[in-house]
Amino acid sequence: MEALALAKKAERNKELKEKILRLKKERNAIILAHYYQRPEIQEIADFLGDSFGLAQKAKTTDADVIVFCGVHFMGESAKILSPDKTVLIPDERAGCPMADMVNVEGLRKLKAQHPNAKVVAYINTSADVKAETYVCCTSSNAKKVIENIDAEEIIWVPDKNLGHYVSQFTDKKMYIWEGYCNTHDQLSVEDVTRLKQEHPNAQFVVHPECKPEVVAMGDYVGSTTGILKYCRESEHDEFIVGTEDGVLYRLSQDSPNKKFYFASKYLVCPNMKVNNLKKIAECLETMKPQIYVPPHVADAARESLERMLQFQAEIQ
Repeated sequence: MEALALAKKAERNKELKEKILRLKKERNAIILAHYYQRPEIQEIADFLGDSFGLAQKAKTTDADVIVFCGVHFMGESAKILSPDKTVLIPDERAGCPMADMVNVEGLRKLKAQHPNAKVVAYINTSADVKAETYVCCTSSNAKKVIENIDAEEIIWVPDKNLGHYVSQFTDKKMYIWEGYCNTHDQLSVEDVTRLKQEHPNAQFVVHPECKPEVVAMGDYVGSTTGILKYCRESEHDEFIVGTEDGVLYRLSQDSPNKKFYFASKYLVCPNMKVNNLKKIAECLETMKPQIYVPPHVADAARESLERMLQFQAEIQ
């Protein structure tokens, strides 16, 4: 029975993929997918990346329609950077609890308390918060953005764990918001210690959204793209992975002869996983749901995103 069910699922996925390819061509659409998406979505993506890579691609694509397989703030960023394009998100429920932990009212209050500070917002924020921000950053370029920003005081939102990690590499005063990623923040020292005991030859690669005491245990600390690159190029062949489990698809593609052990079975983002092939086909067919950002918000938020892309170009 299980084999039959798997065969039916494979056939259904094949039909959906064919439908998606047809609709994509008709709509002149591009599918952008985050590394945390389901494997079958990563397989059909025109571009696969982390938050920074996806933001770059959203700005430069010549497609008329962007299907963003990620979470809502990512779709907003794509719309802000490409206001003349139609941006679709397969499931509107794909939110980000961390992004919801910072609000405009609270941020404005903090800005008033520290008038000499400039706001650096992790890209995992809403368009409204980006509109109150001097420059955005991602986990891949956060250290460089902080280092090169023309300010001695920084208001950092919303991820306290990434903020703590970045603060270790600067003498600038950082006022750090108390937000966190529900998925990465669950990983504990005990989880990692247990895996290290079970796999003593494995290197621990970890995302800086994890707790500081967990990040301190890392043999390599970096963004999703950084982790992929490190594992691909490393001479080691065993790794304990401290980030969302969707990255296993790409790790396996890049390094099929290496072994990967996820540090916890709870490293799964439920918001990333709400998207599926059926919903992608439906959104291309109906052209809904679309991402909308009010023009006055988009104009202000665009400055912070464009500034991030400009910073990156200048410091490379």
